[in-house]
Amino acid sequence: MLKFYFNGSPNPTKVALFLEEAGLPFEPIKVDTRKGEQFAPDYLKINPNAKVPAIDDGGTIVFDSNAILLYLAEKTGKFLPANRAELLSWLMFVATGVGPYSGQAVHFKHFAPKDQNHDYAHNRYQYETDRHYKILDAHLAGRRYMVGDAYSIVDMALWGWARMVPFKLGDDAFARYPNVKRLIDEISARPAASRAIALKDKFTFKAEMDDEARANMFKHMTTKVA
Repeated sequence: MLKFYFNGSPNPTKVALFLEEAGLPFEPIKVDTRKGEQFAPDYLKINPNAKVPAIDDGGTIVFDSNAILLYLAEKTGKFLPANRAELLSWLMFVATGVGPYSGQAVHFKHFAPKDQNHDYAHNRYQYETDRHYKILDAHLAGRRYMVGDAYSIVDMALWGWARMVPFKLGDDAFARYPNVKRLIDEISARPAASRAIALKDKFTFKAEMDDEARANMFKHMTTKVA
């Protein structure tokens, strides 16, 4: 059975969505990143980058959420748009733009030390995240899904991060991207999405962002490179 290494953050949740949508049997294995379980030697053999998610599909190991989505779509033939060029373009747009900028926007908005001036970094990542969502919103104007006329892994990849737009950009941010919100609301209403979100609730994860959690989540705070 496929082993799915995960926690409740955006990237694992979009893989959980595919697994639930496709009806694939899987064994969920929690990786509590606030406790530092991502650095365990056995897990580093699965993902040397010490991140979630990852899968072990009968000895075939895949890490990075977008790589996993593409691998599973190609394996099953499900949720795979026919236009491969457009698929790869938008999947990589999410992978290299939406995800990284969203993550940094969250970090500098919610987790960067408050006793330091992060105005430049905060503004940069808010701007870039907003810019990416404006591109997505314009693309979705007049079309139901990201690629072609069918629900696909690109929509799943976007949903993982986009459902958390208010946490990244403020409570009223969705009003700026009505087409993105329409797509996210449609996906979130699917039973598979509810199951994907609820998967984390079957396990106990560390909730506190205390000194231990910060040391495990943000190694740069204790290691100076330059």
